[in-house]
Amino acid sequence: MFRTLILALLVTLLAGCEQPTTGATTEARQARPAIELPEGVTLVEHFTGDGDGLSIPFSKYVLDNGLTVVLHEDHSDPMAHIDLTYHVGSAREEPGRSGFAHFFEHMMFEGSANVAEGEFSKIISNAGGALNGSTNSDRTNYYETVPVNQVETALWLEADRMGLLLQAVSQEEFEVQRAAVKNERGQRVDNQPYGRTSETMMKNLYPSDHPYSWPVIGWIEDLDAADLDDLKRFFLRWYGPNNATLTIGGDIDQAKTLEWIARYFGPIPGGPAVEQASKQPGRLEQDRYVTLEDNIHLPAIAMLFPTVYLRHPDEAPLDAATKIIGMGKASLLYQRLVQTGRAVSAYVSHGCRELACEMAIIVIQNPASGETLTDMEAAIRETLLEFTERGVNQDDLQKFIAGFESGQVFGMQSVSGKVSKLAEAEVFTGDPKTATDDIERYANVTGEDVVRTFAQYIANQPAVILSIVPEGRADLAAQPQDFDFRTMTGESTEILPGVSPPAPYSPPELRTWQDEFDRSVAPQPEANPLVGLPPIWDVRLANGVRLLAVPNTETPTVTAQAVFAMGQRDEPPGKAGLANLTAILMAEETRQRSSAEFSEALERIGASIGVSSGQYETSVTLNVLSKHLDAGMALMMERILEPAFTEEDFNRVKAQLMESLMQARKSGPALAERATGAVLAGPGHPLSYPGAGLPSTVENITLADVKAFYAAHIPGHLQGVLVSSSLPQDELLASLDALAVLETSEVFREPIEDMPAIEGRTIYLVNKSGAAQSTLRMAHPSLKYDALGDYYLANLMNFNLGGTSDSRLFLNLREDKGYTYGIYSGFSGGSELGSFQVYSEINKEATAASIAEVVRELEDYSGAGMSEEEYAFMQSAIGQRDARAYETPGSKLSLLAQILRYDLPLDYRNQQKSLMLETDRETLNRLAGNLIHPDNLAIIVVGDVSEIQPQLEPLGMPIKLLDEEGNLLTSP
Repeated sequence: MFRTLILALLVTLLAGCEQPTTGATTEARQARPAIELPEGVTLVEHFTGDGDGLSIPFSKYVLDNGLTVVLHEDHSDPMAHIDLTYHVGSAREEPGRSGFAHFFEHMMFEGSANVAEGEFSKIISNAGGALNGSTNSDRTNYYETVPVNQVETALWLEADRMGLLLQAVSQEEFEVQRAAVKNERGQRVDNQPYGRTSETMMKNLYPSDHPYSWPVIGWIEDLDAADLDDLKRFFLRWYGPNNATLTIGGDIDQAKTLEWIARYFGPIPGGPAVEQASKQPGRLEQDRYVTLEDNIHLPAIAMLFPTVYLRHPDEAPLDAATKIIGMGKASLLYQRLVQTGRAVSAYVSHGCRELACEMAIIVIQNPASGETLTDMEAAIRETLLEFTERGVNQDDLQKFIAGFESGQVFGMQSVSGKVSKLAEAEVFTGDPKTATDDIERYANVTGEDVVRTFAQYIANQPAVILSIVPEGRADLAAQPQDFDFRTMTGESTEILPGVSPPAPYSPPELRTWQDEFDRSVAPQPEANPLVGLPPIWDVRLANGVRLLAVPNTETPTVTAQAVFAMGQRDEPPGKAGLANLTAILMAEETRQRSSAEFSEALERIGASIGVSSGQYETSVTLNVLSKHLDAGMALMMERILEPAFTEEDFNRVKAQLMESLMQARKSGPALAERATGAVLAGPGHPLSYPGAGLPSTVENITLADVKAFYAAHIPGHLQGVLVSSSLPQDELLASLDALAVLETSEVFREPIEDMPAIEGRTIYLVNKSGAAQSTLRMAHPSLKYDALGDYYLANLMNFNLGGTSDSRLFLNLREDKGYTYGIYSGFSGGSELGSFQVYSEINKEATAASIAEVVRELEDYSGAGMSEEEYAFMQSAIGQRDARAYETPGSKLSLLAQILRYDLPLDYRNQQKSLMLETDRETLNRLAGNLIHPDNLAIIVVGDVSEIQPQLEPLGMPIKLLDEEGNLLTSP
């Protein structure tokens, strides 16, 4: 009965969608489209929809060389998303050569036989598109979102690197990308608190020859040991069309698209046959205790249980158990540990991959509680026992299924989301229809399924138990380490990173073929599609509050946001972080319900309500399926008007926040943010602080402060309501009636001090002992925000300096020097303050060299500005990207928020486009000279001072030391 009700709701839900469609018969689903297929292309299936639930229409084809093609038409926006997925990830690597799949993702952007180095990204950007790639354990994908007139160009590019990459790869490019990958690992793993947690758990769960025992990004030793021949072998083994799926969705013409695919991909020979990898779920005979010493403040404990594999019948029930045990404020683990203040955070995840899944339980201890990691382990085990004893009820299942349904529907708000689902389904199941059948699969989960699978895989089962402790404090571990992955029981040999590599052999011959056209000639796109701004409904509610709304016809969903003038700008002196703490407490207990009860009410309708604060505003945002809008609005109003602000919640949240702020001192970017604000505006300026405040300021905040701050601003300072909705205007207005009756008043703020001028170049050092990288910021005061003046033009001017991955800074420090994974610059301004900044994470050995290079680039750009070629690139790239600018409800709400915040004309984006077209290169170059001041820079570096200061001193700049809160220490 329960499952029948859920499926009936899905059919009702579908009635509100324009895309995808439903109701097709089996004959219609299999019918051949009324188009003539190019030679070498075979139709596999034409699917127009499934009347049993939510679905994405598609047509599936296969080329003679084995390339699978999935096409989906979505004519809501003049754009397309192209995804080329190769069924190869780190799981296809050999022990001793980890990281190759990810390394190769980098190499695929370095040019091919007919596309010069650096041109791939530039061509897509010039066309107004966006591109990227990603690698995981099981697949690597490359994707572009482009105006629809650029689809042929994207296909030409993808085909060229599929067939002709190796003809252009050089040793120099190989070395540069090796450095970039190592920098990426430093930034994302080695220099991040808890960054090595996942890889440590995996290598201690799986035998060393299991494909999930090494991280996707690879071991540094293996990256160092790799050579160019290794790369060539990897490409020729896995990057053939027969191991690839090309998925395209958007405003496409299928016949024309198939002609292009056949033309560019059809001649490429297939690679070696690829066999399906065997499932290899993990197995443990007993608990394995492991300790990881890390540069952290808060100890943590993680338990990892091996379970099944992707789309195994037990995957969905285990996901349900995960939700009940440790996802959300109503979960058992949250209630036992976080709600009581025993832990700062606690969550459970069930990560499923093609070959194996794992359930991970991670708890970050709250030292203020006086408990230990041993106590945390005991609490986790008590929670698992509690779940075993309580079982699963219908309310548990309703909340789980409603949340899953909502997540699936919200995930289809963009064409890229639908294409990604189709691609994943085809790659891992061979059937794109499975892109959406998870809704039905999860609706069929029963309480008996959940109890059975939990008992089989989790309850009283062995796990890897990892204690993450501060460096030098192994004594804090839950239990002493009793396991070492190097000496796994039953293993006769152990293959370590960088040791026992594969036997060397020459790479196979390059694939060759004869084209019937000149592949070196790039396609000539048709005219760029005209893209108008989304229609904006601009009215006043009954209380005079401005309502800005845009239609959303992609999915039957509503996103509603109430914006209040309450932010960091309004905090009293010495209370930095008050707005953030108030927002956090607004998301706790209400006068009607406990935090858990409120969370459960949201879960029953698959909705979410978030409260977030910024410098000037606090926003309360509701995401809900249209059919549940009234229920969602009632909860939203309860959240806004009835926060309980209990002493218990305040003490717990404040203690957790204080510990989190102490933990932030282990983060280079967090330290750099505070130091930059303190240097530019002064350490006591109200807008110099991080939004969450500092330990010293949050410590001063009382519950009375929170209550007074809230009462002074909410609901009286309601500034506006922003909505993206699939509902008619009259229905929408009726649902917003509760906001329309709130009493409001004008907002007044005392003037604020401007930033003082920066004179000369000074280096400010913040120590982060043992840092794997240096965090770099270079800044000086600049313009305040202006949508239609010099501020807007300044960011046009900056585009070629540091506003894109094809910019001068990026190409120099990453692509040429290999000093960083990425570097950018830009102007950041609000209504009162503004600055120009350069920001990056730098190889610590190249800290001084990087600073010298950035200064040189700023001097060159300030002196001469952009070239004619750069000017044309900027105009084309920015001028054509509107096709993807307003697709999703989130992007539309961002447009509305900007209009509301600065009281802009509804068509200000059109006016900006006209301004861009009318502004000549000379004007922008004059701005470069006027607004970029390379001689007057604050240079902030966060890193291990003992290692980086000696290399900075020869630069000849004054060096000053700052503490962790941005205060000046004694100069060296």
